[in-house]
Amino acid sequence: MNNTQGFITATHLLEYLYCPRFIYFENVLDIPENQEKRFKVQKGRIVHEKVRKTNPEYLRKKIGVIDRKSDVYLASPLGIRGVVDEVLFLDDNTAAPLDYKFAEYKNKLFKTYRFQLIFYARLIKDNFQVPVKKGFIIYTRSKNKLVEVPLKDKDFIELEKIVDDMTNIIQNCRYPKPTSVKRRCLDCCYRNICEKVI
Repeated sequence: MNNTQGFITATHLLEYLYCPRFIYFENVLDIPENQEKRFKVQKGRIVHEKVRKTNPEYLRKKIGVIDRKSDVYLASPLGIRGVVDEVLFLDDNTAAPLDYKFAEYKNKLFKTYRFQLIFYARLIKDNFQVPVKKGFIIYTRSKNKLVEVPLKDKDFIELEKIVDDMTNIIQNCRYPKPTSVKRRCLDCCYRNICEKVI
């Protein structure tokens, strides 16, 4: 697993959760996804940058932040790396990742959002040697709504299993099973070269 030398990023994780074959097409066959062309991705990046510069400090005080670091690049012996939007150091001697989403909050936490927080939390734990028991998401399209997400030990165990599987796909050129969610195939950039077995 450590032979990836920090190769696995949060983007890889999100692609894997969407469909494991993304990892194969992008990293084994070297066929880029070109997500930069998608409108929502472009718009999200612009809004993300704007909100981060104007987001009110009271949100941080409300959740007990005593210090914070922005745009922190971290790598872990697990074989993962990434840039955390914000690393929050809290008044209970724990830390937490804060991630901005160009999305509306609809009383539901997507699996991809949750695992991205777990991913960042693992990076924080490994680099700052501090407990991470929760993460936060700011939904920019819901008036910067702040949502707290509890993180458990089992979440970190599941992340390790996912990273192991992703690493196995890349290192062993293993062609994984596709997503079981058929509707994802309709808008997939790899639909013309993927033999769907669903």
